[in-house]
Amino acid sequence: MKFIWWPGVKSIWRRNALMYSKTWMLNLLPNFFEPVFFLIGLGLGVGYYIQQMGGLPYPVFLAPGLIAIAAMNGASFESTYNVYVRMNYNRVYDGILATPVNDKEIVLGEILWAITRSVIYGGAFLVITTLFGLVPSFWAFMIIPVLILTGYLFAAIGMAFSFSIPAIDLFSVYFTLFLTPLMIFSDTFFPIQERLGSWAWVAEVNPLFHCVRLMRDFAMGRFSSVMIWDLAYITAVAVLFHWLSLKQFRKRIHQPAR
Repeated sequence: MKFIWWPGVKSIWRRNALMYSKTWMLNLLPNFFEPVFFLIGLGLGVGYYIQQMGGLPYPVFLAPGLIAIAAMNGASFESTYNVYVRMNYNRVYDGILATPVNDKEIVLGEILWAITRSVIYGGAFLVITTLFGLVPSFWAFMIIPVLILTGYLFAAIGMAFSFSIPAIDLFSVYFTLFLTPLMIFSDTFFPIQERLGSWAWVAEVNPLFHCVRLMRDFAMGRFSSVMIWDLAYITAVAVLFHWLSLKQFRKRIHQPAR
């Protein structure tokens, strides 16, 4: 039975951090500014015509969801394209496995690095929205732990997909047919329960929906038992896909190079 050696996990995280430090601006700007553009275009544009959404000023309603989307993007881009290139083109993991670092440590180290990027993007956007008064409650600081959970969730999902696909071109399917619908029906742009009525339960399957709802509740200083369900759902899905990531990684890494 292989155990996790934390220095091995740290070495994976540190390697990625060093690589990121050389190109951090090129990586940060696209992922960070996407929610900023949404906030400006929808919050200040559409928000001029729609004064209230879900009982809140529209920019205030919008902000927590965009924080969650920033976190999702940070984890997703790291756990898809970057992981795929390291495995299939640079063959980085083959070299690492020749050292005392094992497969569990590689997967966990990659997930922790994706979480780090998630917190960087989501945290930066949290600061901006706070400065503009769009997250009015003191409890908004609890969004930070939710950013970590969001990063874990989408890092695990992204890696499970990356370790399963035969060609890099299939990432267009992941981003267009998976992440985009999650984003649209995540309670970010309009209140799902008000719009879908009796069909609103379908949104409960959407993992991003739970991240958005948690962040909005903390941003508004609202507390209810639903938060326990949101935390449990996010954690359960993240752990499941973490396991799938490790399973697919082991299967893929032992395939002969093409």
